[in-house]
Amino acid sequence: MINKDFFIALDELEQQKKINKDQFLEMLESALTSAYKKMYGEAKNALVKLIPERNTIKIYSYKKVVENVEDEDKEISLEDAQKIKKSYKVGDSVAQEESTKDFGRIAAQTAKQVVMQKLKEMERQMALNEISEKEDELLTTVVKRIDNGVVYVQIAGSHSEGVMLETDQIPGEKFREGDRIKVYVKKIKESFKGTQIQVSRSNIGFVRKLFELEIPEIESGEVIIKNIARDPGNRTKVSIYTEKANIDPVGACVGNRGVRINTIVSELNGEKIDLVLYSDDPLEYIARALSPAQIISVETNDSLKASRVIVPTDKLSLAIGKNGQNVRLASRLTGWKIDVKPESEVEKTENNNVEYELTELPEESDFGFEGFDDLEDLEEISE
Repeated sequence: MINKDFFIALDELEQQKKINKDQFLEMLESALTSAYKKMYGEAKNALVKLIPERNTIKIYSYKKVVENVEDEDKEISLEDAQKIKKSYKVGDSVAQEESTKDFGRIAAQTAKQVVMQKLKEMERQMALNEISEKEDELLTTVVKRIDNGVVYVQIAGSHSEGVMLETDQIPGEKFREGDRIKVYVKKIKESFKGTQIQVSRSNIGFVRKLFELEIPEIESGEVIIKNIARDPGNRTKVSIYTEKANIDPVGACVGNRGVRINTIVSELNGEKIDLVLYSDDPLEYIARALSPAQIISVETNDSLKASRVIVPTDKLSLAIGKNGQNVRLASRLTGWKIDVKPESEVEKTENNNVEYELTELPEESDFGFEGFDDLEDLEEISE
């Protein structure tokens, strides 16, 4: 039967697991009442009460006082009620304590089941509360297992497990059990299987958080990331700006001898990074976004949110990029549709159907950072 040790255990659970004892007792009373009714009949109007102050359990049955009894489980005659207490009248409710002798084993089993269920629910909720605060954060994890390309990671300092689908992995990366890897928590959702923590290394949020981690000026807000466009495993374009006249945003991101940007590139498994200075002028911004290509001119149509970029004929492939990657990322970064044309083609044809605003750009404009092989070049920019 439920005894003093049971209530002592509840006190310990309240302290160790931070459970609400009153809510727990209420839940347990409800479960014990259901168990009692199953044992003695669902029709019986009974209630189980736990009294922790006395380390005991009480079971009461309630019957309504009536003139003529039709349901003995729920009703008691006025004559019988007044034998218990003379002041009872028709319509009153009479409480009678029931024997718990035969109910002891069932009560103990039910209490155990409720305790285990409550602890599981509580641990699940605590884990959810703990990890929900980490959504949109960068975490260090340990690879637990790999199953059909899906990587399961243990989140450090937690009992929670993250799931990284193949689409959330950087192409070409290989993992082994026990590897320590950084991941971005992109979504936490409830499913019929429980809480699912979706983590990623291919999401643009992963790049943003790496920049915040490695570059103090970004973490402090002195340098601001305007936008990110990414082709995981190949190339990422990051537009940055600052409102501080004494800060060079590109130099801050590159770091002394390139240490900051190289740390990020290494974490991205060698993925190239273009740093693009943001500009409120779309003409300038589009030209910068196409780095490392040399730009002759940019033409825009505001109503269509479209632009045409003229590049040297021999630099067309560089501007477009492999499989159109460079122009595609530039378009996503700026939010403008970009049509790249070689200078030779423009000289032969004129487009009179669309009116553009034209700006001429310096031939030697250098608007972004693609990645340096020469440390001297790095030192010049960082200085």
